[in-house]
Amino acid sequence: MKNKAAGDLQNYLDIDIASQQLTVYANGNRVRSYPVSTAKKGVGELMGSECTPTGWHKIRAKIGADQPLQTVFVGRRATGEIYSAELARQYPQRDWILTRILWLGGLEPGKNRYGNVDTTWRYIYIHGCPDGLINGKPESHGCIRMKNAHLLDLFDRVEAGVKVYIHE
Repeated sequence: MKNKAAGDLQNYLDIDIASQQLTVYANGNRVRSYPVSTAKKGVGELMGSECTPTGWHKIRAKIGADQPLQTVFVGRRATGEIYSAELARQYPQRDWILTRILWLGGLEPGKNRYGNVDTTWRYIYIHGCPDGLINGKPESHGCIRMKNAHLLDLFDRVEAGVKVYIHE
């Protein structure tokens, strides 16, 4: 695949919003797919929209290496909590960010980079969530949610800088 924003691609992540799937490509070949959950409000790039941004991105940072499974993150920092049913009952309104974070940065100026469409400053991540929230439906607040074990597997497969294509 070739794209001006992404360059020549052999290794990238493809996030298909219609099928709620993330697929890993290595050396041009499909390696693995995972179910995901994208935004309940659909696609869009505007700050505050709670939509999943489309287009070419890259993983700008990998956060949480060596943290325990289901570690709770707030503001990209581990809180010291481990997600549990009891914690969920205590904080029913939390948007749970668990296990690891792959922080995305847009690569297309005016579409998903700079100004009021900047994916990085919208804090759009690929992150873990309570596994029961991955049910084939878009239900996030803009991020790409994954089951925790799947996110661990993905986290170990990719490096910062890997390109990510998000599309309908």
